[in-house]
Amino acid sequence: MKISWSAYDTFEANFRPLVVIEFAKDTKDETKEWLTQKIIEKKKNGGAQLLVKPLVKDGKKIEESHNICLVGASHLRLLLGAETVGLVKECNDNTMRAFTYATRNAFKDFAEDNHDFLTMAECQYIIKHELENLRAKDEKMIPGYPQAKLYPGKSIMRRLMSNGILIQIFPLHDTEELKKLKHNWYGKMRLSYQPLDEIRCYFGETIALYFAFLEYFTFALVPMAVIGIPYYFFDWENYDKYVMFAGFNLLWSAIILEVWKRCCAVMTYRWGTLLMKRQFEEPRPGFHGVLGINPVTGREEPVYSSFKRQLRIYLVSLPFVCLCLYLSLHVMMIYFELEHQAHLYHEENQSDLSSLILYVPSIIYAVVIEVLNRIYRYAAEFLTSWENHRLESSYQNHLVLKVLVFNFLNCFASLFYIAFVLFDMKLLRQSLAALLITSQILNQFVEAILPYWLQKRRNKRVKKKVKALEIDTDLSLFEQVNLEKGMDTYLGTFDDYLELFLQFGYVSLFSCVYPLAAVFAVLNNVTEIYSDALKMCRIFKRPFSEPTANIGVWQLAFQTMTVISVVTNCVLIGMSPQVNALFPDSKMELILIVVLAEHLVLAIKFLMAFAIPDKPRDIQTKLAKLEFESLEALKQQVKAVFRINCIRDLI
Repeated sequence: MKISWSAYDTFEANFRPLVVIEFAKDTKDETKEWLTQKIIEKKKNGGAQLLVKPLVKDGKKIEESHNICLVGASHLRLLLGAETVGLVKECNDNTMRAFTYATRNAFKDFAEDNHDFLTMAECQYIIKHELENLRAKDEKMIPGYPQAKLYPGKSIMRRLMSNGILIQIFPLHDTEELKKLKHNWYGKMRLSYQPLDEIRCYFGETIALYFAFLEYFTFALVPMAVIGIPYYFFDWENYDKYVMFAGFNLLWSAIILEVWKRCCAVMTYRWGTLLMKRQFEEPRPGFHGVLGINPVTGREEPVYSSFKRQLRIYLVSLPFVCLCLYLSLHVMMIYFELEHQAHLYHEENQSDLSSLILYVPSIIYAVVIEVLNRIYRYAAEFLTSWENHRLESSYQNHLVLKVLVFNFLNCFASLFYIAFVLFDMKLLRQSLAALLITSQILNQFVEAILPYWLQKRRNKRVKKKVKALEIDTDLSLFEQVNLEKGMDTYLGTFDDYLELFLQFGYVSLFSCVYPLAAVFAVLNNVTEIYSDALKMCRIFKRPFSEPTANIGVWQLAFQTMTVISVVTNCVLIGMSPQVNALFPDSKMELILIVVLAEHLVLAIKFLMAFAIPDKPRDIQTKLAKLEFESLEALKQQVKAVFRINCIRDLI
């Protein structure tokens, strides 16, 4: 049933700040007053029907504080918003259903005075949704800024952000809940499962799924690590006895992702996101073009020729990516020249120093790879933005493709060259060890240690400044807002998944010649769980919750890597002396058998993917039952409308 917003009074005296809006320093008062009124205005009049208050009453005496507003909402408003965004909650009969205000009493733990029915992350997600859906009606421009044009249906917040009038919008931390989460998550150094349900309640499903995948992947690496340790030490000097380990590698990489899909379905059903309906995707904030009419929504919005976009992709982006790949290969050849010089030096001197120098080229190359990956990432983001994709999903898909292609070649090209061109298994082991360990150390330093140190220094300065102020406001809230607004913005799970993707590549492709790769990956991931938890709780602003049902395009990326690992490990098995000894006279026969084995393993892998359902049987049954009940309810609704119309005709 459609909600009539005018029927509800959503004002509430007790204001709970949930979201912070920061204006630019020189924003005009009329602009701030206009936006504030828009946020407060009732839904029927085009507003968001939320609550707003300034951070301080007399903010002009305090630097930048008069540009900060706090946004909240009444309990009733949040419940109505939960229905609008389609949140799924658990019912009293233990089923998961989309929340509706009319049937609110059917949901578990619901009570009119229970303000914890919706998590703080869900409340902030609802406010974000309502702010993003503030749209212009009759306004032609933003008051005070004639150059910032508006047209019917245009998102007001996106226009303010793109014109630099709004600096940022971010959700506030809940200090008490954050303390509890810190204690349960990383407060004590102990080996245990992560509190995934608590992470989900605080940060939302997208971040909780990343940590769930990180934990699952770490446990999945344990069998590889357990087998790898004795295998490494017993065959340290024999680089060619890797056939059995490569065979296990094939089986391991094929199974773990199929099991993950089922684990993911169980979690997201419990969290309600597996049932959430996909919302109509709006144009991304950076999309621009000539004003036109969207044939689906009927709204005015920018229109950009797909032909022009394709020209930009194929005539500019593609050549640029190819040029970057060429430069990466050129850097690789320089690395091999350095390796050659290091070996010559070692042969001439045969000392402990010369033995250490053998590792120097690999370490330097690993550092250069990390630097090139980060530089290319910025270039890929610029190019993908310039391509002017209309939807955020399209933008993300093109960005992921560019970054994965370059990172794959940049990180693995040298290993493929050593394995299949130089046929040097000793150098392959040395290079893999140097690349894996160096990249892990660099990532831990750049992503956690350095940002934590910088943030700690900044927090000391802010606290000192706040203590010197004499203002008529809640100093704890004032300090919290000023601390959080200066924190780095969390840009999403892209870099985190990319790091796991590359690690998965190192382990699944070539760990048969360096069995300790899985051991180092496990050690890194254990520390990664703690360092990433620290980042989320202490270094970054709290991100808005984003409901999701899976890890998205990264599932396909990891599955693609498993296919490549099957081919790689089959070829390595075919190259081993043990297998070569079986075919001393006919190399062509060996090649045909390797190709046949590779096709057979791939066929088994795809059959497994087909035979193992992505969702467990009980989850499938529950989803089918809900779909049946929804259809029955729709039939009853249609019948009721038909009866009412018949009665009206008779009258």
